Amino acid sequence: MRRDVLRRIPVVGVEDGSFQKGISGEAKLVAVLLVGAEIKGVRIVDVTVDGMDATEALMKMIEGWKFEAVLLAGISFAGFNVIDPTAICERHGKPVIVISRTKPDNRAVKRALQKHFEDWKIRWGILKKLGEVYEVKVLHDAEPVYIEILGETVEWAYELVRVLSFCGRVPEPLRVARIIARGVS
Repeated sequence: MRRDVLRRIPVVGVEDGSFQKGISGEAKLVAVLLVGAEIKGVRIVDVTVDGMDATEALMKMIEGWKFEAVLLAGISFAGFNVIDPTAICERHGKPVIVISRTKPDNRAVKRALQKHFEDWKIRWGILKKLGEVYEVKVLHDAEPVYIEILGETVEWAYELVRVLSFCGRVPEPLRVARIIARGVS
């Protein structure tokens, strides 16, 4: 797909707000619908810190929006409230790209899950369903971002991430969602 076409497709960015571990029972989950740099919609809900309600919350949040892809800032929100990208992709029939600012360390995540959660196998099962981690160099003079892709090709995801990263190394839908999430937290 051509770059100018990719730049104009509607994309959802998802990020969470800040919270205080052990003090806050909930955190803000923000979904932003962007077309290029234009905000077309914003939805904010509370999800449980270390709960298991973020996947269903996100599915309800994006219901009724017309979009072509979902970008998640990782899959753990509000602590270890894991969003299932496979469920999002299957329910909405659109690709999901998980984007991390640092390379995921799944061994450390698995150890943390085992140590802190009785239902760690369920949470770990969601992480295991993700595919290979790919490095994307968005800007020549900046650190790369790391992506995992469901429902589309690696080449398509690379190009989408690059095209939407026009204000830094993080795609604009995630950058805007992060700003809003931090602002309402």
